[in-house]
Amino acid sequence: TFDNWYSEQSLYDSGKVDKSINVFRQKKIIYEKDGAWWFKTAEFGDEKDRVVVRQNGQTTYFASDIAYHKDKYDRGFDHVIDVWGADHHGYIPRVRAALKADGNGDKEFDVILIQLVNLLREGELVSMSTRSGEFVTLSDVVKEVGSDAARFIFLTRHHESPLDFDLAVAKKKTSDNPVYYVQYVHARISSIAEKAGERNIKPGNWDTEAASPLTEPEEIRLIKSMAGFPEIIQSSAKLMEPHRITYFLMDLAASFHAYYNRHRVLTDDPVIAKARLCLVLAVQKIIRNGLALLGVSAPEKM
Repeated sequence: TFDNWYSEQSLYDSGKVDKSINVFRQKKIIYEKDGAWWFKTAEFGDEKDRVVVRQNGQTTYFASDIAYHKDKYDRGFDHVIDVWGADHHGYIPRVRAALKADGNGDKEFDVILIQLVNLLREGELVSMSTRSGEFVTLSDVVKEVGSDAARFIFLTRHHESPLDFDLAVAKKKTSDNPVYYVQYVHARISSIAEKAGERNIKPGNWDTEAASPLTEPEEIRLIKSMAGFPEIIQSSAKLMEPHRITYFLMDLAASFHAYYNRHRVLTDDPVIAKARLCLVLAVQKIIRNGLALLGVSAPEKM
């Protein structure tokens, strides 16, 4: 969700690029050499000075990046997070230099470098060519596999790890497909809740007494797993690592499947049935909340 879709051209139209360059000129940290204008980034931690205005009078991308980041802090933000491709690693010091020169060096600035995605079909690499202009766009991927599968699978890897995205796997309705594996648990529990309603079995309040019949090892494992959800959310946000949520949901789904394959939820014993219904509804709620954070739907039926 974008609150503001930023046009680079708007920085030029508003005069913010020229203003940033002029401010640095007044500070005497931009100088002329060989017909171009150079920013003294080396004085602020970069390995060498960088051109901001070429010999032909055209500004560089770096010039607009200076204005762009200045605008971020001018609008009141105190923590800026940029998401770049991994090949832009060397660009970080020059942007940090610009922030220091502009007086924002003490503000928080993080760059997340995203590794490349290998697009596969049935394990075979999908051919793409720069020379012939043959590319598969993200919109093509979403159109083929759906936004749920695209989002979930892209978030199963740390941003520093390359991702093999198999289009065929993303469309499967089997446990090989991680998003299907997790969503199926939500749908399965919806079916259990529906059957419980037909049998007039209602979940009680979740308390010590209600949970006391839950003594099976698989039940204890589920409860312990769910107890870690708040910590996972906190660490995901703090470390900017949403893949922690996808792994948690896959582990929780695996624990549920192991439990469901060994134990009936709606047993003939009403006390146990009520307790187990509480348990699985709690699992469903956590899966629904986790999927919602990832922007993935939680279907009632599959």
